[in-house]
Amino acid sequence: MREPMFAVVLIAAQLLGPASGVRPPECGAQLKPNVWERVKSPELARYCELLASGSSKLASTSPQPEAARALADLADKRVPGKAAPSVLRGRAREKLAQYIESFSEFSAALAIDPAACDEPVALHAFSRAAAMSGHLAEAAKSYRALLPRATALPADERGAAYVEAGLLLMGGGKGAAGDAVAVLRQARRESHDSLAAVAALALALALDRADLGDEAEAVLRERREELRAALLEARTRVAIAVAPAEAAALAALSLEISSPVGAAAAWRAYADAGGVWSDHARSRAASLLAPKGRPR
Repeated sequence: MREPMFAVVLIAAQLLGPASGVRPPECGAQLKPNVWERVKSPELARYCELLASGSSKLASTSPQPEAARALADLADKRVPGKAAPSVLRGRAREKLAQYIESFSEFSAALAIDPAACDEPVALHAFSRAAAMSGHLAEAAKSYRALLPRATALPADERGAAYVEAGLLLMGGGKGAAGDAVAVLRQARRESHDSLAAVAALALALALDRADLGDEAEAVLRERREELRAALLEARTRVAIAVAPAEAAALAALSLEISSPVGAAAAWRAYADAGGVWSDHARSRAASLLAPKGRPR
């Protein structure tokens, strides 16, 4: 099967390696500050310090999003009218699962500067906020922009970004199956622990929908014991939630060996909800209830 655009994009991203972070353009002169620069623009120097401090509070192993948001507000008061404080607030609100407010903050930043969310960490937060708040066209566009830069994300975010993008792509139906498979293959390589099990499950789902059932079954066999538990972990539930319909499909697929009858019921419920993969879901349900008692 052809895996068109994204296979090429992902290979190029690996060859290029991690990209460097992008600071707010107004803080460029603060990279190597000297006394003269501070005397000349003390408010700007303090503004940049506040933003840097706020960003570090989100990047730590124990994020402090409320503190980051407060620092963004202080930076906004120091130098009003800039995009960066809204970006920082958007990232903080995404960490707090306040996705509607996060999307609003990012939108405000983009209205000031169309390149405000180009830095990969910000772009990932914006992509997730867009998906979670129901702005699916914006989410699809931003995830497509993110993937070539995903090597610059922290390791624990990189796998999640690929899983989220792959699940969202599957919503495009058969025509997007090749792209979804390519992205989810990369998700499987980049993910660890429970997220790796979810990446394998998502890849198996994409492969089966792309009529590559034998490969899908081989992928499932490798991690079958971990699948149900992995779907229930908080970290993986956030990644899956960008595409709620696909969460139901993943749950159905994970049940097939341990509870064929339960899996068939889950597939029928998925099909009854409508959507581009309803026929696939009905086929899975029918094959599970066939006399052999196993999926085709």
